[in-house]
Amino acid sequence: MAHQILKSEYKINPMKHTIKIMKASGVMELYSRNKLIHSLQQSGADVKAVEFVVQEVESKLFEGISSKTIYDLSFSLLRKLELGIAARYKLKKAMMEMGPSGYPFEKFVGEIFRLQGFDVAVGQVLQGHCVTHEVDVVATIGMEQHFIECKYYLRNGKNANVQVPLYIRSRVDDLIKERSEQPEFSGYTFYGGIVTNTRFSTDAISFGECTGLQLLSWDYPLGKGLKDIIDEELIFPLTVLTKLTISEKRMLMDIGIVICSQLLEHPEALGKIGMDSKKQNKVLREVRSLFPKI
Repeated sequence: MAHQILKSEYKINPMKHTIKIMKASGVMELYSRNKLIHSLQQSGADVKAVEFVVQEVESKLFEGISSKTIYDLSFSLLRKLELGIAARYKLKKAMMEMGPSGYPFEKFVGEIFRLQGFDVAVGQVLQGHCVTHEVDVVATIGMEQHFIECKYYLRNGKNANVQVPLYIRSRVDDLIKERSEQPEFSGYTFYGGIVTNTRFSTDAISFGECTGLQLLSWDYPLGKGLKDIIDEELIFPLTVLTKLTISEKRMLMDIGIVICSQLLEHPEALGKIGMDSKKQNKVLREVRSLFPKI
């Protein structure tokens, strides 16, 4: 958990007036220096970098400035300081860049489970008791099997409402009923889950918790959300990289490279998409900056 931010920690001039900013949802709220500091800290920026970015951003604030404009400015400043920090800061936006289809996100979720020790199959068609079902991720460890639905959205303001877990619960129950009767799954425990790159509505969380669905969103469960897992396990989506163009990211995701560490394991993938050796070195240098111990 990040420590409480104290104003005395940073040598930043006090704000002379309050300014309202426009959030992605269209709601106006007061600009919060502490929120900006916290997001910069989370990216790994040191005290001097935080001071520099906050001072530069606050010198350009105006009434009604969008949160996106503040983010873009902060990212641009961090990028000039250190690529690894900039990539981490870009994390939330990077999740939105995995689209427009949800398939790269499904593969990304599969990699999260795989790196945690699960055997993973992505994009499976399974027979339920009543009908067949397309399951985004089937993750198995020991005698546990998880049926995971991935809900991918292209913008922050779009959240998974209660209709999502209502629908998934019925599908999971149909799958569990069928597999519980099959000899090869004797003794297995089955679970259903939903992973989204944005958030769940309050009703969606209530229904999910009540019916035993495992829910994972950007910041849910508290302290164990998608962002926390990415930070702790260093499972960065390919799209955080600033040295790759959008088309290069698409080509890499098309051949199965969805997380940054895969480029360290398979650097030849960069050559497969036609990248010259000079740029390959730049990209790999940025990737390594995300993994200080490597």
